Amino acid sequence: MKIALKCVPLALLIIMLAHGDASAQVPGQPFSSYWFPNELLSWTPAGDADSPYNRGSLELATRSLGDTQANIHARPDEGRIAALSIMYPSTSGNPSQGAAVFDVYAFNYWQYTDRLVLWGGSAGEGIILSPSADVIDAGHKNGVPVYGTVFFPPIVYGGQIQWVEDFVQNSGGVFPVADKLIEVAEYYGFDGWFINQETAGGSASLAQDMRDLMEYIQVNSDINIMWYDAMVESGSISWQNALNSNNDMFFEDGGTISNEMFLNFWWSTGGLASSAVYAAGLGRSPYDLNAGVDVQANGYSTGVNWEGVFPEASPHVTSLGFYCPNWCYSNSSSHQDFYTKANRFWIGANRDPSNTTTTHPWKGMAHYVPATTPITGIPFVTNFNTGQGHFFSVSGSEMGSTDWNNRSLQDILPTWRWVTDCSGTALYPELDWNDAYWGGTCLKVSGDLYPGTPTILYLYKTDVTLSSGDNLIAAYSTGSSGTPSNLEVGLAFEDPETFEYFEMGNSTTEGWNTVTTDLSAYSGRPLSVIALKFDAASTVTGYEIKVGQLGIINGVQNTPAPPTNFYVEDFQQIDDNHGTIRLRWDHSSNFAYMYNVYRINADDSRTWLWSTPNNACFVPEIIRETPETSTTIEVVTIGNEFGVSSADTASINWTITGIEGSPGGISFGIFDNYPNPMTSNTSIGFSIITEGPVSLSLYSIDGRLACRLISEPMPAGNHAAVLETDELTPGVYFLRLESGSSVDTGKCILL
Repeated sequence: MKIALKCVPLALLIIMLAHGDASAQVPGQPFSSYWFPNELLSWTPAGDADSPYNRGSLELATRSLGDTQANIHARPDEGRIAALSIMYPSTSGNPSQGAAVFDVYAFNYWQYTDRLVLWGGSAGEGIILSPSADVIDAGHKNGVPVYGTVFFPPIVYGGQIQWVEDFVQNSGGVFPVADKLIEVAEYYGFDGWFINQETAGGSASLAQDMRDLMEYIQVNSDINIMWYDAMVESGSISWQNALNSNNDMFFEDGGTISNEMFLNFWWSTGGLASSAVYAAGLGRSPYDLNAGVDVQANGYSTGVNWEGVFPEASPHVTSLGFYCPNWCYSNSSSHQDFYTKANRFWIGANRDPSNTTTTHPWKGMAHYVPATTPITGIPFVTNFNTGQGHFFSVSGSEMGSTDWNNRSLQDILPTWRWVTDCSGTALYPELDWNDAYWGGTCLKVSGDLYPGTPTILYLYKTDVTLSSGDNLIAAYSTGSSGTPSNLEVGLAFEDPETFEYFEMGNSTTEGWNTVTTDLSAYSGRPLSVIALKFDAASTVTGYEIKVGQLGIINGVQNTPAPPTNFYVEDFQQIDDNHGTIRLRWDHSSNFAYMYNVYRINADDSRTWLWSTPNNACFVPEIIRETPETSTTIEVVTIGNEFGVSSADTASINWTITGIEGSPGGISFGIFDNYPNPMTSNTSIGFSIITEGPVSLSLYSIDGRLACRLISEPMPAGNHAAVLETDELTPGVYFLRLESGSSVDTGKCILL
């Protein structure tokens, strides 16, 4: 059936959208948490079936500036960068541990970021938003604290002053909502809250209560607060674009009230300078102030007064706060385009953090802030995994063939992307999602090799000291057997420009070759850089090599202890051949980099189902093998040296009806519209699996509802709606389909 509706602007809702290619949500799917203040008061971990799946599993890593610096302009120990990023298509319906789709905003320039705020909240869904487990884990693995958001929207966007009053309610000096904010952050394992109060109608007493609530959090927890420059001490909304006597009580007032303040976007050179002086007068660092820069619309084409915040060859004035650096993803035309845009945003025009020279005003953040490293101890192992894949590999063997994303699995990616040294034309390094040794990604290096002009690829800054028994490990593939790898791993010690090189030799298989090299001779020496060197005695045209693993471990690869008490919490059978599973177990007694979950096949082989560092795991699809009526599931521990434990097992039982299910088991979702990008009206196809109310809505990139295409009961099956574009301005839009508890999103571009 076809429906043609004219797009008519409706009431604006702040539904923060990141990208429209999230998966259709399936039965049993756990979701990240969000609340209104009074809803939060009734929340408990025990009463929330999704709460175990929303817990971050990794402690905040220690990170270091090390002894190396790629860019001479970058200034250590001065201004920092906070990123307020939209990580999901909306406030609600966000999978806790990734989803069975490849496309996701896998933020990965952690080395230049000091805080990541998972930005969101809406008047229609909830104004308190917890970061998801996978975002917490990715940040913590890289030493970056992660914050949730409390967003009181402007009245025009549905804000209600009652929500602010509910938030700050107190009795006898006790703030019950603050207690819940502390409980949520401590239980889920994240680091702080970004509080943005932009609802008009407040009073001086309400402002005082807000200040007191933040002080209460400071006194009663180790949770950090970043305050947004909107509400002033009179209670009104008046963006100061500076720190001054109108808003200082939310920052420092007889003690720390907020750990950081995010200054509104309209700051000036003089205003920032005076704010820095004002902060110092309060006994605070000027780098606790983040000069806000809104990049949501234009990304690295945004005009920024760089001399006002990060003046060239002079001390930074304050820190910097980006609103929506997810622009790199939201405005990308493809996955590769996202990684290209992100490199341009963070590194600069030359794809080289050591060379940010350009006539363009946006030099990249590597020009201003030196990269940090979380590599401060041994073992260190990376598989260059970005936290997504079209398949899942384990030790060089493809164990799963479905698309997936889970940012918890993102490895520590190269510090420098990309610094090469070559007297001729350097080889070209890039991340590659067509092959992997572990996970879904590898490092690919290609080009022409010539004698006497080797390429040195600087990869990782480190701050570790080697010990007796340490081993260098690497896995590479040349695509053929018996060919020279032309690859050496370089380690720099006290002098970051002087390397000891270790040859990787000739390949012995067309697949993945593994090499272990004893580093005992270097015991006690500080390691500062890990690099790769590519050299050849004769010309090699069309050279290509893939590096799937690189690291340093002590001794032989450790075998961790297995998880215990493994059980199926819930099995949702969709049809005779498809279902979803919620799994639980007790953690291994050893550190778990992740746990891998498999189904055991009839021939005793394994098929990968999912991975997580958590001890609660959601499997988004299990497929029955005919004629089985029971399927055995196993879970193993993967240690931080990528050793694999023995398994613990559980089983699920199938109910066979003989009724054929839909192809692929799950048919709910939005179809890809064509053409996309579009220049005129287009048809939006979609499918629903149960009869009932259906909503199909279109949102602009800033989260505003552009039009409601469908809002009515519909029968199960395939449908289509015509999206008329006459009243739409060119840009990126996001579709949201809702039917019962199922939600899917899609992206379209109007030229």
